[in-house]
Amino acid sequence: MAEPERTERRLRPAPLLFEPSEAVADPEHFFDLESIEDPRELLVRATELTLAFRAAQDRAVEFQALAAAQLADPRRFDRLSPALIAEQAEWTEDYARKMIEFGETLQRGTGAP
Repeated sequence: MAEPERTERRLRPAPLLFEPSEAVADPEHFFDLESIEDPRELLVRATELTLAFRAAQDRAVEFQALAAAQLADPRRFDRLSPALIAEQAEWTEDYARKMIEFGETLQRGTGAP
């Protein structure tokens, strides 16, 4: 049930435009939302950005999991232990194990990005 929503978000996220460096320096500036005066338009654009950031986060987590699984692959001569992966990614060791398992699932093709 959650999968169709995730797929829908991937298809419809708002474009994430790069902000000029001078705008990034202004803590009040955020994707030009502060300049939108119509509350309905502001709600629509803010919602689009929220969905885009969620979709980006989902994708990034999938790529983290793939990388963790690849780094832990026992066929690699330079494979890393879950503890070392956890340290590198600033995770707990238990979370690293779960991410490795998730990455292995993605590699098997049951939900790869």
